[in-house]
Amino acid sequence: MRKEHAVKLHILKALSDGAFHSGEGLGRELGISRAAIARHIKGLNDWGVDIFRIQGRGYQLAQPLQLLNEETLQAQLDTPLELISVIDSTNQYLLDRVKDSVKGRVCIAEYQAMGRGRRGRQWISPFGTNLYLSMYWRLDAGMAAAMGLSLVVGIAAVEAIESMGIDGVKLKWPNDIYYQDKKLAGILVEMSGQAGAAAHLVIGMGLNIGMPDQQPDIDQPWTSLNRVSDGLDVDRNKLALELIRHWKVALEEYEMTGLGGFVERWNRLDNFIGRPVKLLMGPREVYGVVKGIDQQGGVVLETQNGLETYIGGEISLRKGEQHE
Repeated sequence: MRKEHAVKLHILKALSDGAFHSGEGLGRELGISRAAIARHIKGLNDWGVDIFRIQGRGYQLAQPLQLLNEETLQAQLDTPLELISVIDSTNQYLLDRVKDSVKGRVCIAEYQAMGRGRRGRQWISPFGTNLYLSMYWRLDAGMAAAMGLSLVVGIAAVEAIESMGIDGVKLKWPNDIYYQDKKLAGILVEMSGQAGAAAHLVIGMGLNIGMPDQQPDIDQPWTSLNRVSDGLDVDRNKLALELIRHWKVALEEYEMTGLGGFVERWNRLDNFIGRPVKLLMGPREVYGVVKGIDQQGGVVLETQNGLETYIGGEISLRKGEQHE
């Protein structure tokens, strides 16, 4: 870990008790000046951590910070897990290590400097408020067998959230998690491999839990679990455990039975089922009513031509108006 990251994390752990801490006291603990502490506080602000300062009292977190605990997580899992507090991208970390990874290996972070979503979009990743989680999975059946995998991962994620007592979370085809038409999480599956050989997959998810209200860089309606949980305080460590467990069980089931057993589970959770939509495929637009997914994971639309199925990684689905 870079030294400046270690210093910032030490400051955060000190502040996580919710009390005021003077710059002088923090500097004494770390063997650095008050001016250096102020610079690190500015760096923490850049990570998305809201810290305020009151003259004569010191620094305090604007809201409590519940940090992830690697020992707690690993003790309750039978799959290897690494908590890297500050990282460029959890997906990229595992993609760079597929050759020496075992199936189910997990990387989780408090902050991503270069988090990404589909089509290379940036994923906003402030420190310590959400979940940034990736899992490596090897599919011996090869790349063609991975076609419906992002749907399976989405189903498992929603069922994990439901197991925490939070209802009303839905899926948006092919790989987003929604609550009342607002984005709650995104899933990104990245793959490497050769024809006729096993596929190496890295499944990543960014899940909003306590996202700060002001996020000018997000260009679509969004929400977070703390807003929709009816006052339930979401335990990030427990939720991470549930997500990892649900993913692993679902992926093992998918390897055994394919997508067939997941179709009804998807349709129960489909945010747009029975609703008019606009389907975007590059310059082409298709209007219809969502009827769920088929056995291959394609979205089924009732259009003016009847029932039609669409599939492919570059399809975007947006709630829309019926075509005039």
